[in-house]
Amino acid sequence: MTTDDLSGMGPLVARLSRGGQRLRQADRTHPWVLDTAVVVLVFLMFCLPDLFHDGMGDDDGDGPRRFRLAFTQLPVAGMLAFQAGLVLPLLWRRRKPLVAFAAITAVFVVQWSVGAALRADVALFIALYSLALHGWLRQLPWACAAMAAAMALVAVRVSSAVSVWDALFFLLSTATAALALGLMVRIRRAQLAGLRDRAARLEIERDQRSRLATATERTRVAREMHDIVGHNLSVIITLADAGAYATDVAPERGKEALQLIGDTGRQALGELRRVLGVLREATDGSPGGPELSPQPGIGDIEALCAKVRAAGLQVVYQTSGDVDALDSGVQLTAYRIVQEALTNTLKHTDTDTGTGVHLAILVEDSRLNIRVQDTGPATPAGPPNEEGHGLVGMRERAALYGGTVSAGPTGGGGWSVEAVLDLRPQGGDR
Repeated sequence: MTTDDLSGMGPLVARLSRGGQRLRQADRTHPWVLDTAVVVLVFLMFCLPDLFHDGMGDDDGDGPRRFRLAFTQLPVAGMLAFQAGLVLPLLWRRRKPLVAFAAITAVFVVQWSVGAALRADVALFIALYSLALHGWLRQLPWACAAMAAAMALVAVRVSSAVSVWDALFFLLSTATAALALGLMVRIRRAQLAGLRDRAARLEIERDQRSRLATATERTRVAREMHDIVGHNLSVIITLADAGAYATDVAPERGKEALQLIGDTGRQALGELRRVLGVLREATDGSPGGPELSPQPGIGDIEALCAKVRAAGLQVVYQTSGDVDALDSGVQLTAYRIVQEALTNTLKHTDTDTGTGVHLAILVEDSRLNIRVQDTGPATPAGPPNEEGHGLVGMRERAALYGGTVSAGPTGGGGWSVEAVLDLRPQGGDR
């Protein structure tokens, strides 16, 4: 086969595939059409020749002469009756294959018992094929036994013209071929059904993974947005209140508060652009995309404390250990936990009372300890025993590193937040 022949096979196979799909769809919609077509085809190919040529034919050769002597010549009415009994049950070969096979076998046995031979006997092999394809597999042994008995009857009947063993070999080979073809098509259809089912399951799993990834990304973005907006708005509100109070008393302090508000707002806007920028897919790879700054880390906590001090809180910040050597993800988690804790202090304490905050970050062995404790009286904004989204977000961040977060009032009337992160690799021994 040449290359041109192979290249021409593509459109042909595609057309045959589309034609097969249309035929299967039409068969599912009108199943009786195919069954009727099979019956009509068998009648035209195997029944009409017997009707027009008087059974086995009018040849004068030795072969036909021996067959005419061996078989009974049926009248037209009897021939039509046997043909109808053999062919019409094929209408139910797919819906009730065992019933169709039993009916055709019964007619076949009666026909050969009277010594008649008909070309319509091919219906028995079609019925066996249909039983192997559409019937219950546990029915096949009984059907094969009945088929073997019927073939033995035929071999005995034609023994005067053909050797019994030759006839039996030919007939059983034909029956075996029909049975094997039915089983082969059945197995092939089962394999295709399994592949379609697997493809459907994989598609469902893919959609589920996509939805899970989307939900995870939404949670991450919501957490980032909460940290950025919540903290900076709290600082801006506190500075605005302080600036409004200081305008009449110390105008220079009011001006300083307004400058701090502007700086905080610009920083918040930059962080929001960074978070939203990573969500935007670059479609053309041009340099016109958003300029992304690095994620904040422990080194940025000092600047965070400076903004909080400007809002009126007295923050004491200290570290211990090699904090700069920590992984960037751990540093971001620590930064967000500290940011949320300081934001909650701004929300729930009065900055005019000189509230102090002690912030400590300690690296020891394989753990990172974070402690944020204030000295001001807590004024919870929500009902008792109700946790806000900030504390939930801190716990979710800490859980990514096998850590825990605990928060609660201290003995002196303040509030304390403690977080412990596990710095060991996630796959290591715990």
